Amino acid sequence: MSQHYYSKNPQTKSNPREWTYTLRGEEFHFQTDAGVFSKGEVDFGSKLLIEAFKDSDLKGPILDVGCGYGPIGMAIAKTIPHKEVHMVDVNTRAIELAKKNTEKNGVANVRIYESDGLAAVEAEGFSAILTNPPIRAGKDTIFRFYEEAFEKLESGGSLWVVIQKKQGAPSTQEKLEELFGNCRQADKKKGYFIFEARKV
Repeated sequence: MSQHYYSKNPQTKSNPREWTYTLRGEEFHFQTDAGVFSKGEVDFGSKLLIEAFKDSDLKGPILDVGCGYGPIGMAIAKTIPHKEVHMVDVNTRAIELAKKNTEKNGVANVRIYESDGLAAVEAEGFSAILTNPPIRAGKDTIFRFYEEAFEKLESGGSLWVVIQKKQGAPSTQEKLEELFGNCRQADKKKGYFIFEARKV
């Protein structure tokens, strides 16, 4: 398999970068590196998902699947401090960066650990699960994320997904409708769709 950000141990030569970005009204200082997704800035899809997400009144924790260096999980944890946010990724370099970035930004209400999809997620009853899925990993892998997410959500909890039309938004919407019995388009900009599917 070619090396890309969904690889467990990227062989790409390390080339650290640091920069600052504002999300949900909070300023974050990020360290990124080669071999992780969107290393130069917070990608448009992730930013759209972060800004569109609305937390529910449910008490369960929140999960960020495919957290990368941490922008989605960090922004949610910083602005919803009463919730614990789990952040997982298969990419070990991304996990190390996410740990450094949460520490650097004083975000303490997080649990960051390695997981291929939700395979290593032992907690249950999440009130929300968010993902900017790794398109290069293929449809089967992404649909497995959705299926695992459905099982891990508490009743009333929601799965939030950002995906481009050209990268499979229609098939994702169809899959979520099939799994959850519902799928709401929460936002749409520049060919990116934000879908929310609620476990009823």
